[in-house]
Amino acid sequence: MANTTFNGPVRSVNGFQDISISATTGAVTVDATFGATTSVTNLTTTNLVFTDQNHPTTAAINATATATAAQVATGYITSTSAATTTITLPTGTLLGTALGATRGTVMDLYVDNTAGASVVTIAVATNGILSSAAADTPGSFGDLTIAAGATGLACFRIMFSSATAYVFSRTA
Repeated sequence: MANTTFNGPVRSVNGFQDISISATTGAVTVDATFGATTSVTNLTTTNLVFTDQNHPTTAAINATATATAAQVATGYITSTSAATTTITLPTGTLLGTALGATRGTVMDLYVDNTAGASVVTIAVATNGILSSAAADTPGSFGDLTIAAGATGLACFRIMFSSATAYVFSRTA
């Protein structure tokens, strides 16, 4: 069958299926079903990136503290502090356990200081290290301070090198 390209939404009442057909037997295998409940059965993780931009829960840290693994796991931390605040990330072991991390687990952490009146600084803890990009270019990938006010948003990437150790870098 030929490829079909659509311009506009593709709709189905009963969902969609991605299938593969065996070249030798002709057997049809359903690899993924997309519908009200989405399932994937034959999935390889090579070159897959999962990004969750929806943060139904957030964590507020308004004074210097070590963030809990649960707070970081929300993916979105807010700060409204009038004083300079340092947020230390949890250890690699605690964060890895909370996320069920393995080597290759990646998560984005957003820090929102738009309602704050002073800078927020992020610090890494035991088994958390700055990426080589962060170490080589501290003014961008290694910029661990978030301004207060309208420009006070930052995105950091946490990449696990094992279940208990992560590499940390700023992405925006």
